[in-house]
Amino acid sequence: MPLNQIILLFLIVAIVVLVFFIGSAISLWVQALVSGGRVGLLNIIFMRFRKVPPKLIVESKIMAVKAGIEISTNDLESHFLAGGNVLRVVQALIAADKANIALDFNRAAAIDLAGRNVLEAVQMSVIPKVIETPLVSAMAKDGIQLKAIARVTVRTNIDRLVGGAGEETVLARVGEGIVTTIGSADSHKRVLENPDSISKTVLAKGLDAGTAFEILSIDIADVDVGKNIGAELETDRAEADKKIAQAKAEERRAMAFAAEQEMRARVVEMRAKVVAAEAEIPLAMADAFRKGQLGVMDYYKMKNIMADTEMRSAIGGADGDTTKEKDQ
Repeated sequence: MPLNQIILLFLIVAIVVLVFFIGSAISLWVQALVSGGRVGLLNIIFMRFRKVPPKLIVESKIMAVKAGIEISTNDLESHFLAGGNVLRVVQALIAADKANIALDFNRAAAIDLAGRNVLEAVQMSVIPKVIETPLVSAMAKDGIQLKAIARVTVRTNIDRLVGGAGEETVLARVGEGIVTTIGSADSHKRVLENPDSISKTVLAKGLDAGTAFEILSIDIADVDVGKNIGAELETDRAEADKKIAQAKAEERRAMAFAAEQEMRARVVEMRAKVVAAEAEIPLAMADAFRKGQLGVMDYYKMKNIMADTEMRSAIGGADGDTTKEKDQ
């Protein structure tokens, strides 16, 4: 390809690129100029090189100027390059200005960069939000369980929005206050008669301290009676005491049975000793015969005495049986 054609092609491409950048920049510059935004033409052109969308910055600038808020173009570009949402910040500033809420660009940008929706925060400052607690269960002093649901009306506190706790903390504190109030009640009937006492007690605790919200009201939506936990605890305790008593009785029975078996063993042992002692009598008599200490007549006398004793015992046993039969 000849050099002239290459130069001509290069010039055409350069002209097209120049028209693209300058043409769109001129359009935005005229739009800002007509609207009173006063954004420099060179500034619009160089925004593309800084990877900043000129259309977003110019439109945000025009929106702020039309609302009577003065914001520099450099501030808008800096917030975009920092990763913020420029359009949302401008809309939040406009909404705050119309609602007479003190909010400047630096605070709004800080709130947006902190990850919070600054526009929603301003809207919640104007229109309070109602958040509902989950079902909270607590037991009164009489042992009856109560289940309550509360609706908390909150308003955003712009001054505490950065670094302040969120809705989860508010709900947790309200739930804790409900549990404390019900737990301190002498009777569940008193809570059912005056459910507003819960909201008054909880609201007086200043639960919004350190949070990004102001609690306007706490309303008890529903209160239901749950289980008789006190009776269940007493029943469980009685059942446990019963099992302990049964275990102790079983232990005593086992010890008594062991003692009985031990006494039977001792009786058998003593009987064995008696039998062993009686077995030695014939040996002793034989030894007495050999030594001449016992004569034949003495032996027969002893046998006669033993026979008489056995006869008397037999007669006595027979008479005793007859007497028992007569008594029966």
